[in-house]
Amino acid sequence: MTMTDEELQRISVYMKQRYGIELGQKKVIVNGRLQNYIAKNGWKNYQEYMDAVERDKTGTLERILVNFLTTNHTYFMREFEHFDYMKSVALPWAKQKAAATKDLRVWCGAASSGEEPYMIAMVIADFLGLEKDQWDKKILATDISTKALQEAMMGIYGAEELKNLPEQWKRHFFKSIAGGSQYQVKDELKQEVLFRKLNLMDPFPFKKKLHIVFLRNVMIYFDDNTKRDLVQRIYDVMEPGGYFFIGTTETIDRSSTPFQIIQPSIFRKKP
Repeated sequence: MTMTDEELQRISVYMKQRYGIELGQKKVIVNGRLQNYIAKNGWKNYQEYMDAVERDKTGTLERILVNFLTTNHTYFMREFEHFDYMKSVALPWAKQKAAATKDLRVWCGAASSGEEPYMIAMVIADFLGLEKDQWDKKILATDISTKALQEAMMGIYGAEELKNLPEQWKRHFFKSIAGGSQYQVKDELKQEVLFRKLNLMDPFPFKKKLHIVFLRNVMIYFDDNTKRDLVQRIYDVMEPGGYFFIGTTETIDRSSTPFQIIQPSIFRKKP
């Protein structure tokens, strides 16, 4: 099935208006991810498919579309320098800031299949050590893909995916299943992560200010205006002095952001 420019435009406008995702230059990717599904389900072309998506009052077809068009590639230890910085700088600051309440507030805004929020939870547990039970340290992990969130909540990963994890973390936080070919996150770690669906274009649900925010490798799908607005909204929901991490290949317009730049992918709200 060949996608016309007009059909790409319709899908692109739909995703941009609802999710801020820019797909106008990604015709090959969009076509590749959707064509088998559309043909298999009997739609003659993309226009007919989008008619069905927009008519579907249950939202099921829209959820499936979003699952197809959002990339969920991630892995444990990805861009590990962020976790090093978090443990050595951001967490000591947050621990001091929240010393009276013992309420550590961390948001992972692109949870994907769970590797990143579980990594954050492991770093926090490692940092707090024997004090960890004294703290409310539950991480909010959000994504727009329901499929990715279901995988994240199951917390099952292949042995190959865990090969770079420190051996003591693997032993402590995972249990071997399927004859050793797979590992499942233990309940002790699972209960530290709260997975929820969230469209980054919607109002944020936070009742209290955040100490640390991870939003890595998702803003590559947004245009400059969408990205600028999103970064400002994140700034507004953070504690003064809070730390904000983006992907190492991503950029923020330095002239427009109120964040202080610590490193190219690490930012801080003015204390």
